[in-house]
Amino acid sequence: MTISTIKEQNSAYSMTRVTTTLRLRDILRTLPREVFEKNRRKAWTVVLVNILMVGLGYGGLAIAPWFCLPLLWIFTGTALTGFFVIGHDCGHRSFANRRWVNNLVGHLAFLPLLYPFHSWRILHNHHHTHTNKLGEDNAWQPFTIEYYASHPIVVKLFYQLTRGRLWWIGSMFHWALLHFNWGNFQGKQRSQVKFSALLVIGFAAVAFPLLFATVGVWGVIKFWLLPWVVYHFWMSTFTIVHHTAPDIPFTPEPEWNEAEAQLFGSVHCDYPRWIEFLCHDINVHIPHHISSAIPSYNLRLAHRILKENWGDELRECRFSWSLMKQITDQCHLYSQQECYQSFKDYRKAMAGGK
Repeated sequence: MTISTIKEQNSAYSMTRVTTTLRLRDILRTLPREVFEKNRRKAWTVVLVNILMVGLGYGGLAIAPWFCLPLLWIFTGTALTGFFVIGHDCGHRSFANRRWVNNLVGHLAFLPLLYPFHSWRILHNHHHTHTNKLGEDNAWQPFTIEYYASHPIVVKLFYQLTRGRLWWIGSMFHWALLHFNWGNFQGKQRSQVKFSALLVIGFAAVAFPLLFATVGVWGVIKFWLLPWVVYHFWMSTFTIVHHTAPDIPFTPEPEWNEAEAQLFGSVHCDYPRWIEFLCHDINVHIPHHISSAIPSYNLRLAHRILKENWGDELRECRFSWSLMKQITDQCHLYSQQECYQSFKDYRKAMAGGK
């Protein structure tokens, strides 16, 4: 199913929800208490399975012939993405009841990915608070036409790359540019972010010399760099699909409705089952935006219940290269009238205005 199909399915409802006021608490009341319940056995089973899968991937990389390496890089990088999902639950405090357990497991899960836990947690929670709010959301928010036009060519080219066929590098830039600068945070958050960033830097300062000394340059590429690139491919892909479709608006604050943004601005995407297994159902995304307190192992149950109430009004699709082509061909610049304007249409409009 492509986004055009989703648009057809939702067009009728999009006309009616303009005149209705939906409240988030009304949606939450439709979900049973059990979807919010943390299960210690399930949570730690997820951790154990993830460690085993990552170990299996690295074991395969150590002994497999060269022609098997690409498949093993994909497998290992996808399994590493599972570590991120565990840390993701910790950041939302949906892994354990005790804050120190969430912080400890979150930092440990993020360390192999070189991701500072607290900076990600704070910025990601900001995304949940301001989902699809123009000027506030920090997850794949499109440039407005005026903002794009006001920037030099270098910035435009960079933006075009991450909104086009190189969308999969977007997560790398997000990681590098936003998560190590604790000066962008205030008060207690600044000290938390500084701790997480220095922990990652210290870990890298020890780990990389050891890797170079033991496995050499090719070993670092083979065992760390390429699985890490695959991890960022999935991070970029998952997150751009979560809230991007030709008819999903980024709404100015005066018009923004929290419930509509979370329920109808989030996309459920089905990936191959092995990806869903390794990444712990992170792409069952709509209930996660209704409440980030729902643990990952309860997301499918919550989604089924939301479907009973809203059915075809929810946005659902299946991952495919045609889906990514549609997003990267159309969803470029924010247009108040049409949600998105492509770079191609923007250039035509600029040429026509001269």
